[in-house]
Amino acid sequence: MFLLFLGFWILLNGRFTWEIFLFGLGVSAAVYWFICRFMDYSLRKDLLLFKNAGLFLWFLGVLLREIARANLGVLKLILSPKYEPEPALVYFKSDLRTGIGKVLLANSITLTPGTITVSVEGNEFCVHCLDREMAEGIEDSVFVHIIRRMEAGRK
Repeated sequence: MFLLFLGFWILLNGRFTWEIFLFGLGVSAAVYWFICRFMDYSLRKDLLLFKNAGLFLWFLGVLLREIARANLGVLKLILSPKYEPEPALVYFKSDLRTGIGKVLLANSITLTPGTITVSVEGNEFCVHCLDREMAEGIEDSVFVHIIRRMEAGRK
């Protein structure tokens, strides 16, 4: 995180000089100390983020692919003159342990066209689907598998 702060500092300055770099080191160190002290952050969390960076990039790629596939599905649903969509509310339970994992899954479902996460209470998700077919396999989707692997790496 410290390096992100420093890089952001240099980016905002628009040029690189030793004075800007040294001053940025001090400002970045102060901001990093602040988030560690007052926002429950630590070097351990930094290392965990670095460790899960590959999984997160894989997750983003899968998310983009699923968004594209869902867009095509919704487009087909809209343009088909004879097909009547069957909207549905789907409830399912997830074994995700962390709040971040649940939020990541809920937001991934909502970002995918044709589905919206209505609520998350404990381990139970309520999802509205534009068509009943969009709900098939949602409780055991590729998103859930990747997030489980991310959670396993937290130990």
